Amino acid sequence: MGGHALRASFRCQYLVSEEGGMKPRILLLFLSFALIPWVLSSAQQSPDPKQTNLVAYARLKTLTAPEQNELLSKAQSGDAEAQYWVGTIDTEGKVPKNLEQGKRWLLKSAEQGYAPAEFASGMIFRLVNPSVGERWMLRAAQQGDTEAQFWLGVGYEQNWFGTADVHEAIKWYRKAAEGGNPDGQVELGRKYEDGEGIEQDYKVAAEWYRKAAEHVLDLGGAGQGRNRLGMLYMRGLGVPQDYVQAYFWFSLDGEGKNGTDAREHLSPAAIRGVERLIKEWKEQHSLPREVAAAIGILEAKAR
Repeated sequence: MGGHALRASFRCQYLVSEEGGMKPRILLLFLSFALIPWVLSSAQQSPDPKQTNLVAYARLKTLTAPEQNELLSKAQSGDAEAQYWVGTIDTEGKVPKNLEQGKRWLLKSAEQGYAPAEFASGMIFRLVNPSVGERWMLRAAQQGDTEAQFWLGVGYEQNWFGTADVHEAIKWYRKAAEGGNPDGQVELGRKYEDGEGIEQDYKVAAEWYRKAAEHVLDLGGAGQGRNRLGMLYMRGLGVPQDYVQAYFWFSLDGEGKNGTDAREHLSPAAIRGVERLIKEWKEQHSLPREVAAAIGILEAKAR
């Protein structure tokens, strides 16, 4: 399923630099890497945290009233993970009372050291008290939460906390990238491509773009990785100039303008060959059944 359909299927938030330097990215603000066992079962075996999170989120959207009561009971008993999920439910609504209540649940969970709640609390507090927001995000990032690491990098680059520091941003982008976060991989690749805060190296940029491009779900980073890797192949920077490879990466999620540009350099036979490669890639990178089902649930609720 294409990234555009998935992006439309559930609530997300865009964060954009006022200077226009950072492209819009999708932030699944309240998805965690740790899951309530009774909320999710088979999806815990997924190798991709973003897939696991999506399944958990879809399950959360279908909780019955008794299950929600059970979740609330766990939260009231002090279970940090349950507190996080109750806070997630409350903060998604548009009722001010529930929103404030949700923030309190997230903070309770964060105070127990639950990394996803620390990250969520940091993203909330950065708007009203940047230093507190930074502290919570750092706590989550130091626990290895790659979403927190990536957005902490964004914060340092975009001066969320009072000082813009591209070197500190790169440090956290690298940690996120090394942890498998596709947004971090793309942003680190971009820094190498542009030579911004780091020595320019197109080959290394291509390596990081490729890692992002290989992610199946396009929640922002994967699609950007494919596009940027395709551009390097078009220009022959860090990789051999190769219009077949460029067309392949541009066209995984639909041809688009860049795909059309690359296609003009190819013969009909070469185009058919790329189409076969795309089909094979998608067969080899098929979504697990529970992830496909979760996408269906979220898209149905978005209609």
